[in-house]
Amino acid sequence: MPVLDPRTLIAMAGVMSLLMALVLGLMRRSYPPSIRGLGMWAMAPLLWVLSTALFSARGMVHDMLGIVGANSLLLMGALFQLAGTRRFLGQPVAWVPWATLFALTVGAMTVLTLSYPDYLLRVGVFTVSIACVYGSLLVFLLRRGDQSFPIRLVEAVLVLHLLVLAGRLYTLSTGQGGSDLLDRNAIQTLYISAYVLTTLMLPLGNVLMATDRLRAELEHLATHDPLLPVLNRRAFLQACEHELSRQRRTGRPPALILMDLDHFKAVNDTHGHQHGDAVLRHVVTRLQTVLRRTDVLARYGGEEFALLLPETSTDDACLLAQRLHTSLAQGHPLDCRMSMGATAWRGETDSLDAMLSRADAALYRAKAAGRNQTCTD
Repeated sequence: MPVLDPRTLIAMAGVMSLLMALVLGLMRRSYPPSIRGLGMWAMAPLLWVLSTALFSARGMVHDMLGIVGANSLLLMGALFQLAGTRRFLGQPVAWVPWATLFALTVGAMTVLTLSYPDYLLRVGVFTVSIACVYGSLLVFLLRRGDQSFPIRLVEAVLVLHLLVLAGRLYTLSTGQGGSDLLDRNAIQTLYISAYVLTTLMLPLGNVLMATDRLRAELEHLATHDPLLPVLNRRAFLQACEHELSRQRRTGRPPALILMDLDHFKAVNDTHGHQHGDAVLRHVVTRLQTVLRRTDVLARYGGEEFALLLPETSTDDACLLAQRLHTSLAQGHPLDCRMSMGATAWRGETDSLDAMLSRADAALYRAKAAGRNQTCTD
C-alpha cells in the first residue's frame, strides 16, 4: 500500500465532509418536515469538518484542541449520525447512555493526553467508543430488516469501518499501532483512508435514504386520497385495469362495487365539514374491517367510494356488501347509511368502462329504491 501523507488524507476528509454537510443542510431546508433527521445528519459531517481542521493543526495548537477536541468532535459526529438515523426511521434516541459514553471518553482522552500521556491506550479508548456507536447503528438497521439500497449501503459502510476498527485494536494490542496519528506508515494510512471513506459514504447514504423517502411520499400523494387512507380515483382505475389484465390470464373475474353515502350533503350542512370529514374517516375504518387484504378501496369522488374485489362473483359481492352495511351500522348509524351498486366482469367482451357504467346504474337504482341497500347489474 502506498504511504500517503496523513494530513493530506485528513484534508480530503474535511473537504468531502463540508460538501456533504452543505448538501444535507440544503435538503433540510427544502424537504418536507415529515422527513425527519436531516438536521442531525447535516450536523455530523459539519462536526467532522471541524474535527479534521483540528487534526490537521496538531502540533500548531494545544493538545487539548488538536487531540482531545478533534477526537471529541469526531465522536460527536458519529453520535449525530446515529441519532439522525433513528429519528429518520421514527425511533427515539436514548441520549443519557450516549452522553455518558461521550463524557467518559472525553475524560479518559484528557487524562491520557495531558496527565498521563499514552498514545496507544488513548487510541484504544477512542476506537472502542466509536465502535460502540457504529455497532449500535448497524444492529439497529439490521433489526429493521430494510432491504432498500440506501440502507444496505449504510450497513455495508458500517461493516467495513467496524472491521477496520477491529484491525486497529489488534495492531494496538500487538504493539504495531505507531506512536502518533500523523506517522507515515501503512497502518495509519489504512485507518485514515477508512475514515475518509466513512465520512463520504455515510452522508451519501443519508442523502439516498432521504431521497428514497421523498420519492415514496410523492408516489403516495399521487396515488392516495389526501384525507383518507385509501387510493384516489386515478390510482383505483389503474388498479382495475391491472386486475382485468391479470384475470385474462387466470380466468378468475373480479367484481366492482360503487358506494355513495346517503344524505351526506345534509350532514355537512347540519354539522359542518369537520364532522363530515370525521364521518368519512369512520366509514373507511368500518369498511376496512370487512375487506380482504387483496380488496382495493378508493375514494371515487366526494362522498362516493369504489371497491375492487379480485376473483369475486356477483353473488359473493352482494354477500360482502351486506357485511359492509352491517359494519357501517356501528358507530354513526344516522351518518353512515350507504347505497351500493355491484357488478362483476362478464367475459372477454366486457371492459372497465362498461363495468363502471353498470355499477353506477345499480347504485342509482339502490338510491331510488329507498337508499341504504345494494342493487346489482
